[in-house]
Amino acid sequence: MNVFYEEDGSFKVATIQDEQPASLQVEDTRGKRSKIKAANVLLKFDKVGLDDFFKAAQSEAADVDVTLLWECCGGDELNFAAIAAEYFGKNPSLIQQAAAAIALHAAPMYFYRKGRGNYKAAPEENLKAALAGLERKQREAEQMAAWQAELLAGILPEAFKPILSKLIHRPDKNGLEYKALAQAAESAQTSTLRLLDKVGAIPNIAQYFLDGFLVEHFPKGRGFAEFEPVTAPEDLPIADVKAFSIDDATTTEIDDAFSLQKLKNGNWQVGIHIAAPVLGIAPGSALDQVVLDRLSTVYFPGDKITMLPDDAVDVFTLEEGAARPAVSMYLEVSLGFDILSYRSVIERVPVVANLRHHDIEPYFNEETAGQDGPDYPWKDELNFLWHFAGALEGRRGKADQPQQTRMDYNFYIDRDVVDGVENEKVRIVPRKRGAPMDKLVAELMILVNSQWGKELRDAQIAGIYRSQGGGRVRLSTQATAHAGLGVECYMWSSSPLRRAVDYINQQQLVAMLRGEKPRYQKNDAELFTAISSFDAAYAAYAEFQDKMERYWCLRFMEQENLKDFNAQVIKENLVRIDGMPLVLRVGGLPELPAGTTVALQRLNIDYLELAVEMRVARM
Repeated sequence: MNVFYEEDGSFKVATIQDEQPASLQVEDTRGKRSKIKAANVLLKFDKVGLDDFFKAAQSEAADVDVTLLWECCGGDELNFAAIAAEYFGKNPSLIQQAAAAIALHAAPMYFYRKGRGNYKAAPEENLKAALAGLERKQREAEQMAAWQAELLAGILPEAFKPILSKLIHRPDKNGLEYKALAQAAESAQTSTLRLLDKVGAIPNIAQYFLDGFLVEHFPKGRGFAEFEPVTAPEDLPIADVKAFSIDDATTTEIDDAFSLQKLKNGNWQVGIHIAAPVLGIAPGSALDQVVLDRLSTVYFPGDKITMLPDDAVDVFTLEEGAARPAVSMYLEVSLGFDILSYRSVIERVPVVANLRHHDIEPYFNEETAGQDGPDYPWKDELNFLWHFAGALEGRRGKADQPQQTRMDYNFYIDRDVVDGVENEKVRIVPRKRGAPMDKLVAELMILVNSQWGKELRDAQIAGIYRSQGGGRVRLSTQATAHAGLGVECYMWSSSPLRRAVDYINQQQLVAMLRGEKPRYQKNDAELFTAISSFDAAYAAYAEFQDKMERYWCLRFMEQENLKDFNAQVIKENLVRIDGMPLVLRVGGLPELPAGTTVALQRLNIDYLELAVEMRVARM
């Protein structure tokens, strides 16, 4: 005797070897013996071989009209044999009964299983919904197959174009487009990003990196929401000075300026003037929240994302030809460059010149600073402040330290449009670190940030300090020493147009100067939140700037067809390329002392990975 039974969701046939009330020992067509539950047996048959019976049942099941079978079921729960009788007619054969069981089991949308061998027809509305869903899935599968074919043929599907940024940077992995892309990439044995690049979805790698950064850190876009127009206070006294700033040509957020006046007693008055946006931006206002959200201006070659909107920057930047709100620190300085007194005031400062590095550096540089020679604009002021900066550096204990020969690099991206196509050319301009203009500005900024930090500390007013100890630089509310600068305390307060920490400290400083209650109190939770948020944002922005500089270094190599390079070993196989701020690892480089010069030859550039393959030419 043979049995037709169900096991593990499938139907099987076997010959009975031994039968007990609750179980059977059976043997299948391959001779394999097993024990099955008696309850799993749906039919018993003889006279027909196992294979013949099963093949006949499967063939009969394939011809079953599932819709008619569903209609035969009515609304009641029925056994498969009863349903076979309704479909095939009275007294269906064993093969027909088995065929009914197979057909019922294979159509779960039409029939709900209600126990072994028992089924109930799905309600009509449920069936319609299920069939519609199946039809939709079939259409989707066909669409995905078409997209995959296009991608593998090197064509970007039209449907992908409106959602490219999302597909590249933050894909919906349940979306049809991404599923098609992922399957096509798997077929091509590559990554989704490489495949998109291959089909032309990433025509501009720099824009690809920028878009990814914006998705992560500026999900609402780099623009600004509407805000109330901001105005500068008009009731401030106007300083009796002629201030000038020193900045790179691309600087629009001019935070600091300087002035110099001879006093009647023979001493000099040095003025350090810091733009004061807090005098026009109310705490808790929409623009104030922008500062606390963005936290810093983002810099990268050829562009920047400002912390404040242009309309607000234009009101407070220390622009030539205007008298702008500022918090000023005035120093009385002796002829020997000793500081005799400090005083800080809130005022409007007339700015008469915005000096730019490229204009003034040919005249004021390492060879000419502090020397007699031909006149040039602001020569007396620059020379006096340069000598003063040298004295400040000496008092910090830094004047006798060996001067580093490291270079800084400015990136300029020249863009033009030819025949409707935008062309980009990068210029990398080196500047020796510690040039006279840099030293002048840096020392005066260290002075003002250190002195204002002391004043807030002594007034017991909360502030955000920048300290260094044990080689680690960190922000905190504690006015501890900055070992690297050689000062007893230090705070960022000189760039309030560009950094939220400076903006917050300026709010505290203005409150101190006016004798008002400061916005933030000691141990204020909002102050600690601001520190934490700023640290994270500032690190992310710096990482993005480094990434973009690396990209443009690689572009510069290709643009200038540079193949051979000298590099300095940093450690192990890590080297710094001469002439640009590019650090990379060189495979096959033996262990050499730090500072060793090696000659390298460029092989390949991978812009997506920001990698360049080099080989050692000679050592």
